Amino acid sequence: MINPEFSSSITALSGVGEKRAAAFARLGIFTVADLLTHYPRAYENRGICKKIIELSHEETVCIRAVVSSSVKTSIIRKNLRVSTARVSDGTGFIELVWFNNRFIEGRLKKGETYLFFGKVQLTPKKQMHTPIFEHPEERKQLGKIMPIYPLTEGITESILADCMSQALRFCQGQIKDSLPSTLRNQFQLCEINYALENIHFPQDGNAYRIARRRLAFEELFFFQTALFSLKKRQNRCQPPHVKADITPFIDSLPFRPTGAQSRVMAEIARDLSAPCVMNRLVCGDVGSGKTVVAAAAVYAAVKSGYQVAFMAPTEILAAQHFNNLKKLFAPHNVTIELLSGSLPAKQKRETLARIKDGTTKLAVGTHALLSEDVAFANLGLAITDEQHRFGVDQRRLLTDKGENPHVLVMSATPIPRTLALIVYGDLDVSMIDELPPGRQKIETFAVNESYRKRIYDFLKKELAQGRQAYIVCPLVEDSELTELQSVTAYIKKLEQYGFTASSVGILHGKLKGAEKDKVMTAFKNGELSLLVATTVIEVGVDVPGATIMLIENAERFGLSQLHQLRGRVGRGNQKSYCILLSQSSQEAAIARLSVMKKESDGFKIAEEDLKQRGPGEFFGTRQHGLPQFRIASLYSDMALLEQTTKAARDYLDNKTPCTPEEKTQITKKIDALFNNRVTIS
Repeated sequence: MINPEFSSSITALSGVGEKRAAAFARLGIFTVADLLTHYPRAYENRGICKKIIELSHEETVCIRAVVSSSVKTSIIRKNLRVSTARVSDGTGFIELVWFNNRFIEGRLKKGETYLFFGKVQLTPKKQMHTPIFEHPEERKQLGKIMPIYPLTEGITESILADCMSQALRFCQGQIKDSLPSTLRNQFQLCEINYALENIHFPQDGNAYRIARRRLAFEELFFFQTALFSLKKRQNRCQPPHVKADITPFIDSLPFRPTGAQSRVMAEIARDLSAPCVMNRLVCGDVGSGKTVVAAAAVYAAVKSGYQVAFMAPTEILAAQHFNNLKKLFAPHNVTIELLSGSLPAKQKRETLARIKDGTTKLAVGTHALLSEDVAFANLGLAITDEQHRFGVDQRRLLTDKGENPHVLVMSATPIPRTLALIVYGDLDVSMIDELPPGRQKIETFAVNESYRKRIYDFLKKELAQGRQAYIVCPLVEDSELTELQSVTAYIKKLEQYGFTASSVGILHGKLKGAEKDKVMTAFKNGELSLLVATTVIEVGVDVPGATIMLIENAERFGLSQLHQLRGRVGRGNQKSYCILLSQSSQEAAIARLSVMKKESDGFKIAEEDLKQRGPGEFFGTRQHGLPQFRIASLYSDMALLEQTTKAARDYLDNKTPCTPEEKTQITKKIDALFNNRVTIS
């Protein structure tokens, strides 16, 4: 815990005025305390100097050399100034190069010795590009291990490092430890002042490892303590009393549930009849049968006299759920209503009235279910589909429409179980890790640009037989900064290859909700044969006629995302294909895409994706629910996760001796996490 006096404005530091404070604010840094927890993203060892004769191509290194020629500046073209100088260390010469640096001539003096740090180029001649430099006796940035921070415009590495040094001196030895001394002793953790000093400016590699372990432990400990505390609060709530036998529902299904579906339905039935509120995540691959599992929970709640709310992220997906659930409940006399923002006013009023008086037992809808005018007579179960599309507040708004209703959330993003238990720590996790029998395998190809004409010819052949196809691009619009394919420009390319514009639809995140639903409905109904889209279709509607998924710049997507996109085809009886078109010749990219060719199990793909990219990129944006840890890693810190899980449980069970002051500090930290929405589903 950082003392209140260290939470003063960042402007307390020398050299930080209003303009620079505004730049720091873009990094989320407003106070000295914020700065101290702005941890480095990497480090550079600038303490090892090499001789010029020893330098390797593209090596980033430090040299000690004498300036042998004055700085010369040439204007190559408008907005491009190139400054050069030659330096020598007795073993050879190297040319130093700076681009658009108007101040370099006055700072570098011929005949003087400096330390230079930069990237070496040996072809076509020996150069070091954009080196930083200083006199050997200064040693502010060179001659030691230096942190590399996330930056923003107006905040350079040197500015941030200087401010961080000031902040550490300002707080030196005075920061109170948030972790109880008994915990630090039990898990052999260093104290907080040592940790902060050596995470920013480590004395050596061992000091860094000691500091990082301590800070990662603290972050995970408080996060898990907050989650377990939340779970305890939930368990104290009096739940709806659900006791219905789901056997009649299972017996009425036109198919036999898989073993995984049966197992998860049993877990849900057990939860519903327990003396505490159910909070369960059902995680399963595309096509694994999550909706049927959710329907079993609906059946149990309705037959016990309660209403159910079933929320989906889009109108078209809500309509799909409505139609599927209507078929499943046809033998069981369950009254179902569809509530969406596009309902005519009169129909909406009538629907709301039936939900309010309890006539409607199952209300399926979009965000419209969250509206103030939606009132339930007796809400006993709230279900959220594709939970990562909804924020914490939205889920809370839905559950607030009942008296402690049971909660079931569903996700089609496969995630390793160990990680799921942490990421969704306030939920119990069920995995549907088995696909129904007969589910066809989608033939997957990874090819380069030379195959484009053959791909388009294949597309035309499939479309001519009445089938449909998706084409996914990474961008919405063209950009001068990249050669990536964009949705808006792609239509012209298709026209050049002979595709009819009238049969092609466009779908991307910048379209309004009604426009998206209109395009997707036209595609689902067969009015469009080709849909060019961004990844907004990864969570989508079943289109049985879609047999081809072509993904442009496939190397730009994560494996799990590619798998989600691939799952949009193969929903009917026709043979289906996924074509991964890549512009990259890098071995790593080729190896990643080869995983997609040989593997169809979403959970195994998720494991591989985590290994290759780590959890931050695996989950993508904040809406996907990943805790925004400053230093801990949900993948590389699995051993720490086990330790902090035990430590958090022991603390909440009063097994960890603490002073009153330590308990107060922990309580404050947990409250702060709750205020920042620690529930991350």
